[in-house]
Amino acid sequence: MAEIQFAKNFNDLSHAQGVDAGFQFEFYCERCSDTWRSEFAPYRSGQASGWVGKAASIFGGVLGSVGSAIDGLAQHGFGEARDGEFRRAIEQAKAHFHRCGKCHAYVCDRCFNSASGLCYNCAPDVEVEIEAARNQGEVQGATENAVAEGVRRGSQREVGRGRQLVCPACGAETHAAKFCPDCGQRLGVPGVCACGTRIPAGAKFCPECGARTSG
Repeated sequence: MAEIQFAKNFNDLSHAQGVDAGFQFEFYCERCSDTWRSEFAPYRSGQASGWVGKAASIFGGVLGSVGSAIDGLAQHGFGEARDGEFRRAIEQAKAHFHRCGKCHAYVCDRCFNSASGLCYNCAPDVEVEIEAARNQGEVQGATENAVAEGVRRGSQREVGRGRQLVCPACGAETHAAKFCPDCGQRLGVPGVCACGTRIPAGAKFCPECGARTSG
């Protein structure tokens, strides 16, 4: 029996038994993963075994013995039949795939540079690469300008003032507002008492001397 030469870019979809027994092989491009399937070839012995098996499940008895015999014959002949159909599928697939002269990957027509005999991974399309680089540069330039604009805006923000981010009365988030959005509590930046003690925001009395605050 002749040796079968093939690559790894295929999936065997064949079934040895059952009413859908048959041979079919799916080949795929190793660059873009597009697939092509060979025409389904029914495996009659396996299909006969499947139909007899269905009948045996209903009637049993002698049909069960016949089904077992046919099943054995189907299993015995499956390997040789599969090899023959695989050879035929490979010949069909050669019309849809090309082997790259450098990386030896099998690729479809759209991923193959027929002028150089290489796939587009090994011999990229210059025009495509130029356009991709132009778009990448545009994104990079826009990003740099956006960062610069953010820095400009940030430099105009007042950052020395303290911010009360949580309401001391109800615990709600304030987002640096002047009043609590939940309970209406007036929020303020911690002040300093006449005694020199820093007064927490929302406090009515100085925690050190007890003096009443103006808040």
